[in-house]
Amino acid sequence: MGEHSREHLSRKDSIWIQTGREGQELDAGSATGKSLGVFTSGGDSQGMNSAARAVVRMGSFLGCKVYYIKEGYQGMVDGGDHIIEASWASSSGIMQKGGTVIGSARCADFRQREGRLKAAKNLIDKNITNLVVIGGDGSLTGANLFRQEWNSLLDELKATDRITDEQRKSCSSINIVGMVGSIDNDFCGTDMTIGTDSALHRIIESVDSISTTASSHQRAFVLEVMGRHCGYLALVAALATEADWVLIPECPPDKGWEKTLCEKLSAEREMGLRLNIVIIAEGAIDIEGNPITANMVKDLITNELKYDTRVTVLGHVQRGGKPTAFDRILGARMGAEAVLALMDAKPDTPACVVSLDGNQTVRVPLMECVERTKSVQEAMNKKNFQEAVRLRGKSFQNNLATYLRLSKLRPPKVMCDPTGQVCSSGKKLAVMNIGAPACGANAAVRSFVRFALTKGYTVLGIHDSFDGLLYGDILRAVEPVKPIGWTDVHGWTCQGGSLLGTKKCTAARYGLDKVAEKLKEHDISGLLIIGGFEAYHSALQMTEARSKYDAFCIPMVVIPCTISNNVPGTDFSLGADTALNEIADICDRIKQSATGTKRRVFIVEVMGGYCGYLATMAGLAGGADAAYIYEDPFNITNLRDDVIHLKNKIIQLGVQRGLILRNENANANYTTDFIHQMFSEEGKGSFTCRKNVLGHMQQGGVPSPFDRNYGTKMASKAVDYMITKVEENTTEDGKIKSCTKDSAVLLGMCRRQLLFTPLEELREITDFEKRLPKQQWWLSLVRPLLRIMAKHSNEAYRADAILSKVDFEDDDNA
Repeated sequence: MGEHSREHLSRKDSIWIQTGREGQELDAGSATGKSLGVFTSGGDSQGMNSAARAVVRMGSFLGCKVYYIKEGYQGMVDGGDHIIEASWASSSGIMQKGGTVIGSARCADFRQREGRLKAAKNLIDKNITNLVVIGGDGSLTGANLFRQEWNSLLDELKATDRITDEQRKSCSSINIVGMVGSIDNDFCGTDMTIGTDSALHRIIESVDSISTTASSHQRAFVLEVMGRHCGYLALVAALATEADWVLIPECPPDKGWEKTLCEKLSAEREMGLRLNIVIIAEGAIDIEGNPITANMVKDLITNELKYDTRVTVLGHVQRGGKPTAFDRILGARMGAEAVLALMDAKPDTPACVVSLDGNQTVRVPLMECVERTKSVQEAMNKKNFQEAVRLRGKSFQNNLATYLRLSKLRPPKVMCDPTGQVCSSGKKLAVMNIGAPACGANAAVRSFVRFALTKGYTVLGIHDSFDGLLYGDILRAVEPVKPIGWTDVHGWTCQGGSLLGTKKCTAARYGLDKVAEKLKEHDISGLLIIGGFEAYHSALQMTEARSKYDAFCIPMVVIPCTISNNVPGTDFSLGADTALNEIADICDRIKQSATGTKRRVFIVEVMGGYCGYLATMAGLAGGADAAYIYEDPFNITNLRDDVIHLKNKIIQLGVQRGLILRNENANANYTTDFIHQMFSEEGKGSFTCRKNVLGHMQQGGVPSPFDRNYGTKMASKAVDYMITKVEENTTEDGKIKSCTKDSAVLLGMCRRQLLFTPLEELREITDFEKRLPKQQWWLSLVRPLLRIMAKHSNEAYRADAILSKVDFEDDDNA
């Protein structure tokens, strides 16, 4: 596995993984003299261009000659103009595009030895001995066969005088690194494949659109999505859209599923719902392995329930459109790591695949992953579906477990009133939002309410944050603190903002004594707070006041939900992914607006308070030349250098547009206006300059698939934790007395796991003045990468931490 020592190796689900090089230093020009080729093969997927771009730019940074091999294996066999040297400028303006700009084609010739001989000859002519393959398991398997045959191919070429002795010696071995580009997410050994997130966006956009017309006419819709052998797209789409039923090949329904499906759809209508959505993977089967088609499901619903039912087959629209922020990030990170893996490789290094393991890029043996992927289908053929699910990996298992749990949820009929609210003499749990609105909050509320109701708890919704709790009777025409019923939260998952209402203010500002009095008045036994830094700070204030107010001696859980991603105890906050997609989309449009304008630089201000997460990540996603943030101090010299850098790019390389991002509180003196004026003045004769302040549109929009599912899973875990603490701390007289530090926690994603961290422990790692965690994982990773991708050539590539939903770049000009 290359030069890395054994401590970098670990075993994951029986596959050896090797930690990538993102956390290590690499000097510019350290691989001068080497050549590598990059090509895309098989079905296209969004994000492939980002990966190819990163290969070109990281390769150029290291001093390599990088070649595009156009039209996949066919271009390798045909040679000539299909294998061209790539330059930094030639990879400009491709990251935001869907598909693959260097082409992909099925190649029957490469399956024959004569075709592989031609391919080897064409690579040797260019001195290419390192290959980056972006494709599915078939493409990767072909590359590994090519590597295994390499010496015999060279011997045959030499024997027929098609290559020289010198060429035979200099190209004596070839190294292969793969990246998986597949919208199906069907490759074992990685948590996400390039293109999956974008395909989910296409599916969810379609379902959201269909839901409005279905509701208007009280129709049922059966949507078929891609996934001939893997149900990932269907499964996650069902979670993200509140679908009534999902059919996937790995988990076929039990015998008699037809009756169960009809009963469930009928029960939904009886509760007053006007539509039904069934999502089916194209490869769905029953427990006997027989195909289940969309038309079969449609006929079943029509004949048994007499519902007006329509079928929509999404087809190749799922492959289309521009990549999401996540796929741009994923492609960029994997592309950079693929080049580093090739530079580490020795002649006997096995072919590997760059994969995503939680929040870390890793290298895994190519053929082990391919064989494991094949074993999933073998398990399904043997009707061993439990094993097939296990082989899919933890991410698939967790999604399936969450869906199965939600799909079985129904309020016990004997405990319900006519509105669907569970009637019990049990305890009350409350939920509230605190802080600025962010997408994903409503999905979390829905999940919390439904899970709690089925466990016999009453759920109180506190509207308008502390305003509603303390003064709601005065400020609102409706009851500010009231029970939430089962159907009250229907459709919340797909809605942005905060349907409960929210406000940016901490508990202490209202008076902790008043807050305690109201919590006691409503007899609240557990409190879920969903929000940003104010939510965390408020919960901490109440926790520290437990010795004075018994009302605070209840289990409290905070789910971080803010686009700024500035809450300690978590790597990701709800809402940040949606905001990054909004910013990336806006930056794409801003640059497109200057299509007919020569040489223009845009200065864009984004939100985040003192946290530079949005600016940095959006900078990578938008292909920015620089991103100015508070955590990474800059001065007038840095600004001057960036002006010079832009001038050089525009004049020498012919790049027509530049992009500079600035966090709103990056520097009190170097304001957005100042930077705009400075760049306008210093850029005279080279470029013009425009300023854009994005404002609150960053908080808007429809929640991304990630934020919908993240909120659903977080709330599910929060309910279980809270109820456990309630039951553990109930006294003999039925009161709650919960004062331990593990009863007031923040639920966050740390690396790969969802962890509960006591609020008191988080205090020590928080900068309350600037509202920041003292340590932020993304600072040492993405900022050097951003500048390397933007051709700031004198940078060392360093990173100390990695995360899955973050890492960007794109550009129309970078």
